[in-house]
Amino acid sequence: MALAARMDVKFTVAPDGGERISLEGRDVTAAIRSEEAGQGASRVAAWQGVRQALLARQRAFAEPPGLVADGRDMGTVVFPGAELKIFLTATPQERALRRHKQLKDKGSDVSLPALSREIAERDLRDRTREVAPLKAAPDACVIDSTGLSVERVVQRVLELGAARRLWP
Repeated sequence: MALAARMDVKFTVAPDGGERISLEGRDVTAAIRSEEAGQGASRVAAWQGVRQALLARQRAFAEPPGLVADGRDMGTVVFPGAELKIFLTATPQERALRRHKQLKDKGSDVSLPALSREIAERDLRDRTREVAPLKAAPDACVIDSTGLSVERVVQRVLELGAARRLWP
């Protein structure tokens, strides 16, 4: 909990326009998106003390003109007053296929059945935890991206934001 409260985390834009995440001055952009980090985050997210230590820090990242935050409790716990909440989902099979391709493209040797099992276990653990369980906020726009291209999902999000007059 003490570590969570004092970590030096910075989110910046990389030269290529992508995100860059630094922890204690080290670039952890790739590491934070790893399967190992995701599984670890799911386990630690159940600890009330860690959640409380991180909550104010997470909320402090919301500065004008706004931000895009992804996580399993962003719309329900961290940013409940957000003007637009998207609950992006897909079937577990689709998510496993996407993650498998993503990891293969990065040179990782990963088993699709093992990945499918890990995703299902994480979903169950996150949906049933007592602290900030995985669920859509009541006012979230649910987008099932199964079978949709990235471009179509982005288009849908932009349409939702435009309909709420958040951007032109």
